[in-house]
Amino acid sequence: MSSTDQGTNPADTDDLTPTTLSLAGDFPKATEEQWEREVEKVLNRGRPPEKQLNFAESLKRLTVHTVDGIDIVPMYRPKDAPKKLGYPGVAPFTRGTTVRNGDMDAWDVRALHEDPDEKFTRKAILEGLERGVTSLLLRVDPDAIAPEHLDEVFSDVLLEMTKVEVFSRYDQGAAAEALVSVYERSDKPAKDLALNLGLDPIGFAALQGTEPDLTVLGDWVRRLAKFSPDSRAVTIDANIYHNAGAGDVAELAWALATGAEYVRALVEQGFTATEAFDTINFRVTATHDQFLTIARLRALREAWARIGEVFGVDEDKRGARQNAITSWRELTREDPYVNILRGSIATFSASVGGAESITTLPFTQALGLPEDDFPLRIARNTGIVLAEEVNTGRVNDPAGGSYYVESLTRSLADAAWKEFQEVEKLGGMSKAVMTEHVTKVLDACNAERAKRLANRKQPITAVSEFPMIGARSIETKPFPAAPARKGLAWHRDSEVFEQLMDRSTSVSERPKVFLACLGTRRDFGGREGFSSPVWHIAGIDTPQVEGGTTAEIVEAFKKSGAQVADLCSSAKVYAQQGVEVAKALKAAGAKALYLSGAFKEFGDDAAEAEKLIDGRLFMGMDVVDTLSSTLDILGVAK
Repeated sequence: MSSTDQGTNPADTDDLTPTTLSLAGDFPKATEEQWEREVEKVLNRGRPPEKQLNFAESLKRLTVHTVDGIDIVPMYRPKDAPKKLGYPGVAPFTRGTTVRNGDMDAWDVRALHEDPDEKFTRKAILEGLERGVTSLLLRVDPDAIAPEHLDEVFSDVLLEMTKVEVFSRYDQGAAAEALVSVYERSDKPAKDLALNLGLDPIGFAALQGTEPDLTVLGDWVRRLAKFSPDSRAVTIDANIYHNAGAGDVAELAWALATGAEYVRALVEQGFTATEAFDTINFRVTATHDQFLTIARLRALREAWARIGEVFGVDEDKRGARQNAITSWRELTREDPYVNILRGSIATFSASVGGAESITTLPFTQALGLPEDDFPLRIARNTGIVLAEEVNTGRVNDPAGGSYYVESLTRSLADAAWKEFQEVEKLGGMSKAVMTEHVTKVLDACNAERAKRLANRKQPITAVSEFPMIGARSIETKPFPAAPARKGLAWHRDSEVFEQLMDRSTSVSERPKVFLACLGTRRDFGGREGFSSPVWHIAGIDTPQVEGGTTAEIVEAFKKSGAQVADLCSSAKVYAQQGVEVAKALKAAGAKALYLSGAFKEFGDDAAEAEKLIDGRLFMGMDVVDTLSSTLDILGVAK
């Protein structure tokens, strides 16, 4: 038998195996100058010679700006990352306050419960703990769990094995007292019990429109002294500002300013700065923008460590412990199952960002309370799957070293520090909440976001992009009536589109816009594919005709029962048939006529077309204004 028949001895190939493997070894090294030329070439395609862009202008076109002014450029380079990354678990804690050792429970899967039905909540808590939940977050309020029901909902819980945190939007003292009382009645050693009281007097005042009272903090901290050192009295709730419209910079800065004010208050009440730091946690928002979420959590730790350094806090106590909650503001009522995707991205982002505990909101949160365990199961399993199957929790700061993430972390930290200093100049976060500073910043963020939502530069999947009329929903229980609040108002991003949908569904028959698709599919297909989803955003049906003579198009329009029409086709067909069809549709009773495209596509008839047509559909249009105006034309009440 020959050597080839016998196969090759692995030992004989050792000298053939390269010590390093370069996948791009056979290709010439690309330079930045080459990349710049390619960028210019793409962006200048179709531009006349006198309007050609240079690289700086091209880069400016590709740069994205967040609602609060953070620039995100299209490419990051080694100079954008620090020369030394540092390590997780040590100051300045950018890379993590705690070190993950590879265990499955890298973070607390902290389940939210707020159903006032104590029997339902008791059952839901037990099922959650049996199926992977590791800690609990309870809202204790008149429209949520009553303080006197905590004994009932905890009756199956082994308190020595479960950390519990409460919070309240209406009476933080009552919620804290109810939780401490349950733990004080336990027959387990107090040092084995860990609980968080969720006290945030400044955030509470912002919600209620009242004056913050920080004098109560010291008494609560002393009362917790007998419990586990993992117990915390204070949780700075940045969600309050996020849900009111704050961008990443303001959310981060105001959390820092609130923390600094609490430290000063506790020092005045007899505690050291280190002891004050040790009783404060942060509740932060995790959004579907994974990189901004990751960077914001990292920036918070770095900036908080700097504040601790100034206060003289022991170095190992300067870390910011964070409970991340997926964004309520980003949840949608329409096509709610898409919220599962938003929650998954946000939970992943929080885990990569190094949160110590993560709460994934039920995907039904914009509709009502869960009727059964399904939404709660999806919420808890999101974190469990990421930790145990995706193995996200086995890695410390996996984004560390990324030029993009490191640069974004620095940008957020710097911008937030400037806002933090502005608040300090006002006298602290209490003064900022009581004056107009917070509302002015929120108004600016909300105005910019409203513009981006309307022109879809900030799209919402399944709402303002890829909407589906009649999408499957899910049954929920209505939220109980809540007492009125006089402070910051909360709004979800999708509400403006849901109001349009509500107008369409309030009438017995959905309103219609007729799509006059001229020519063949190759002529109108692109425009029809763009325009019909625009009308569907408001729940407007789009009967259509494909090609045909002007008389056939008019006949189809009359049969459709529509009162508004939208022309969809190419420049070639518009120039041939556009004005003729527009005149005929107006003569047939169309109250308004829209054009998918540009007036110049009508050629010599452009001026006449502009007189006939009432509006255009195009990329970057204000869809909210167009849809609202169309519903007005159709007589659909607001």
